[in-house]
Amino acid sequence: MNEHAPQRRAHSIRLVRYAMTAAATAGLALTAFAPAPAAAAPQPDAARQRPDVVQQRLDSLVKEDGIPAALATVKGRDGRNRTYTAGVGNLATGAGVPVDGQIRAGSNTKAFVAVVVLQLVAEGKVGLDSAVDTYLPGLLRGEGIDGRKITVRQLLQHTSGLPDYMAAPALADFTTIQYRWFEPRELLDGALAQKAQFAAGTGWAYSNTNYLVAGLLIQKVTGRPYGEEVTKRVIDRIGLRHTYVPAAGETALREPHPHGYLRTAPDAPLVDYTEMDSSMAWAAGAVVSTNTDLNAFYGALLGGRLLPAAQLAQMRTTVPAELLGEGVRYGLGIQSRPLTCGGLVWGHGGTSPGFRTRGGVTEDGRAANITLTEVPDAVVGKRLTDAVDAALCR
Repeated sequence: MNEHAPQRRAHSIRLVRYAMTAAATAGLALTAFAPAPAAAAPQPDAARQRPDVVQQRLDSLVKEDGIPAALATVKGRDGRNRTYTAGVGNLATGAGVPVDGQIRAGSNTKAFVAVVVLQLVAEGKVGLDSAVDTYLPGLLRGEGIDGRKITVRQLLQHTSGLPDYMAAPALADFTTIQYRWFEPRELLDGALAQKAQFAAGTGWAYSNTNYLVAGLLIQKVTGRPYGEEVTKRVIDRIGLRHTYVPAAGETALREPHPHGYLRTAPDAPLVDYTEMDSSMAWAAGAVVSTNTDLNAFYGALLGGRLLPAAQLAQMRTTVPAELLGEGVRYGLGIQSRPLTCGGLVWGHGGTSPGFRTRGGVTEDGRAANITLTEVPDAVVGKRLTDAVDAALCR
């Protein structure tokens, strides 16, 4: 869903769009069952275990910033996955946070969809620089909008100028549409009622409408629902066992998960938004996953397991996207962000009502994804991004 649109909407929309008890899980220590040394000498400071920076950051996001829960998976330089939790998984019951629980991955969906489109490019079924009208004739028409002048590449890179359907009046209040079904065409009509943000190819602006159209393109070219293509070509291909595209009408998460919460105003009580009809996100943000699966997905993608070299190179060809943060650049459904320790992290991130995820992978195989169970404001959102940086640079 829209990650970074200007703050011109009501607070509830800004929270969702600004682009959505601690326990490490390395296992229970066995020292309690081993005999204690007869007279253990005090260990020097250097030998004592240092506090884990990831756990510290998650604890701070919960205790200092008031986020209900935070959970993370980090793949370190040693290749090991470590999972973390902090906070409360269910505010009503006080239940803990499930280790590596399922979350709504939001706009990480765009990377999955872009992979499918680029696979179709590799198969010769789609031209990356062909006009959208080649596949969806007459679909994109509006004030300053003409599908004959918008290319597939521009959809994937957010350089089409298409306005964001998330700005349509029908989506102004998420509390009224939590269980409402939307047809993709209804969402698209909400975008086409607005004027273009700029002429295609002359600027950059994040718009969920681009991936709504990409989903329709996949369906037109393959003759199958976009979700089936994502499942077959990506999820099943690399064995993401806890990731799926929700079925029509499916509102609950399938596996253990923390609850996600929406705050409609700074002083308003949290609304439990764990269950929802994800049709309003569709090909722009409906995927459900886990932090570990997201790490595996981006690792497989950057490792060349999902795309031929030529298409992966196109995906990683970026344009400036400073609206997403200092130094951020956007490719085709994926973005790069500089790390304080040098190099880049490649990923996407996602926001859905109740969840905000940030993370990605590095060239040398490190990976981190962190999810909050409330969509934070800009200040706390920056702390989340900084936590990812700390996890990858430790």
